[in-house]
Amino acid sequence: MKLTPVYQQIADDLRRQVDDGTFPAGAQIPTEAELLEKYGELYGVRSRQTVRQGLAVLVNEGLIEARRPKGYFVIERKRLVYRPQAEFRRKPPEIDIFTNLIQEEDGRTPSQDIEVSIVEPNATIRERLGLGNEELVAARRRVRKLDGVPYNLNDSYTRLSLVQGSDWMHPGDVARGTNAVLGELGHELVYGFHEFYLRMPTPDEVQRLNLGPGVPVAEHFSTTFDAPGNAVQVTVNVIPGDRHVIVFETHRDDAEASLPRTPWGAP
Repeated sequence: MKLTPVYQQIADDLRRQVDDGTFPAGAQIPTEAELLEKYGELYGVRSRQTVRQGLAVLVNEGLIEARRPKGYFVIERKRLVYRPQAEFRRKPPEIDIFTNLIQEEDGRTPSQDIEVSIVEPNATIRERLGLGNEELVAARRRVRKLDGVPYNLNDSYTRLSLVQGSDWMHPGDVARGTNAVLGELGHELVYGFHEFYLRMPTPDEVQRLNLGPGVPVAEHFSTTFDAPGNAVQVTVNVIPGDRHVIVFETHRDDAEASLPRTPWGAP
């Protein structure tokens, strides 16, 4: 029978104490010296390095964080309810969809940083928009924040030829909403197809979202279509797993067979 390493036993014991509320959110974990004394008696630990290994397990799980020189603290989480369908259904005019949703449902102060650029699309964006090999896209890249803390990335892509010279390219909040701009350009969005992928973040995402060790993300692709069935916009949301709960509503739709099929063969 394989024995559990001592550092893992320390991590398991501390995790149980976090789960049962002995160490609630925001609480400080006992010092390394205090833990060494406790687990020396329980498990015969003689090395502070063994204690540090146990603490590192919980840091990598995103359960605690090191605040030097103070020590280790249980991470406080106030999860944001992420409703992809709510953003799509909101109608303009509105100062900002994200701002309105948070103020109504959360109470924290929202903000976002917006960058607009012209880029060469990657293969995923090119495929979903049905672009030719030489076509460029316009990109609106957003870092969305609550009380100054980055909560998710929201990057939208559409054909440059469609939005060039329009308010979609404005590098700030668009009062009537960028979806309304697409409608004015003759491409009102009427249908969205959603894909979720769970993975570890890229270095760029770690930097943009200020992620701690061991935090996975959900990558949400939302491809939206106009009434004739043309793919108009792809929005890529990157959602940290420690800051969100994803909520979907379902309902019966007897007209489902008439909805446009995805051009890349997804079910």
